[in-house]
Amino acid sequence: MLSKSVSSPLSGIRIADFTRILAGPYATQILGDLGAEVWKIERPGTGDDVRNWVPPQINDQSCYYLCLNRNKKSLAIDLQHPDGQKIARALALKSDVLMENFKTGGLKKLGLGYEELSKENERLIYCSITGWGATGPFAKHAGYDVIAEAVGGFMAVTGPKDGEPCKAGVAVTDMMTGLYAHGAILAALLQRIQTGKGQKIDCNLLSTQITALMNIGSNYLNAGLEGRRWGTEHESIIPYQAFATKDGRHYVVGAGNDAAFAKLVKLMDLEHLTENEKFQGNASRVKNREELLQIIQERFLEEELKYWERCLDDPGLPSGPVNTLAEAYNHPQVEHLGLVQKVEHPQYGQVTLTAPPVEFSEAENRIRSAPPLLGEHTKEVLQRELGFSDAKLDQLKHDRVIDF
Repeated sequence: MLSKSVSSPLSGIRIADFTRILAGPYATQILGDLGAEVWKIERPGTGDDVRNWVPPQINDQSCYYLCLNRNKKSLAIDLQHPDGQKIARALALKSDVLMENFKTGGLKKLGLGYEELSKENERLIYCSITGWGATGPFAKHAGYDVIAEAVGGFMAVTGPKDGEPCKAGVAVTDMMTGLYAHGAILAALLQRIQTGKGQKIDCNLLSTQITALMNIGSNYLNAGLEGRRWGTEHESIIPYQAFATKDGRHYVVGAGNDAAFAKLVKLMDLEHLTENEKFQGNASRVKNREELLQIIQERFLEEELKYWERCLDDPGLPSGPVNTLAEAYNHPQVEHLGLVQKVEHPQYGQVTLTAPPVEFSEAENRIRSAPPLLGEHTKEVLQRELGFSDAKLDQLKHDRVIDF
């Protein structure tokens, strides 16, 4: 239990957030969880694109938006209007961090580029997320997660062994890019303590995806081995995959060493396999992959999933069922960790969110506020930060520069 005196790691840090969709909002949400004040700049009337990605939804708010925008303040500002650009510029000059994911050069055209802003705020950390990078032959191309997964080689190694290429079930390249961006921003904040100066950070989906090929990429770069799809199987570890059970469900085992393999086959009443030289040592098991997997699969088909959950429930054996979302969210360890939390929303009552996955012993990392309504904090932030009067705010709203 944290003491009441413990503060959030990023308390006092202000972030001008010009991002939308997933990668950028995911990064700023993590920073918001850590205590930064995040000003989410959105288009009046429509806001972030994902507000309209329905169904499913709660009333008129998309569930997609809810998972990416907690702990933020929404400001509805028209960046196409000259007065809107002036307001955004004033906020940027008061910020520690500006984050954006416009097309390359998009904010610069609005007078909000790094070169211009850093001249007046040398402490500004300016993070851009693009699909392809800030320079190069594809720099001006639009980019989405699914395109990066395809072009970056991920789909070539994802999906059924004899099936079509598949994207991941969630936008993993976007999420990884957001994680890289959040880490880079923290590093820049740390360096600023030493130098007193901010800097420009560039992240892009393609670089993230190429980097994330990991061992598959290393196999190609160093051994010339082209990647392929394996379904849930592992190219270099046997058995390490999902097996079908009698009732049509699936159970996953990951026997990453000889001890785990011996434990698995003993619990499955297949202990004689350890005496067969074809299966002694991982290299031999890989060589005789098809024969071994057929034996294990046939055994799994003799019993239902619940049986295998009980039979293979051993702390020393990495294994578990392929859960539905209902089963995953109600897993006893998920409940113990408090990963599912309810928070009051100003319009929709209680909404259910997933809590930050990282715990600190001496700092707060938590949900403090629900994802905001569009323009919910326009008035509050512009009055506090820029000293706008009620009359000026009303006039700007009348002129459709802002909304609240």
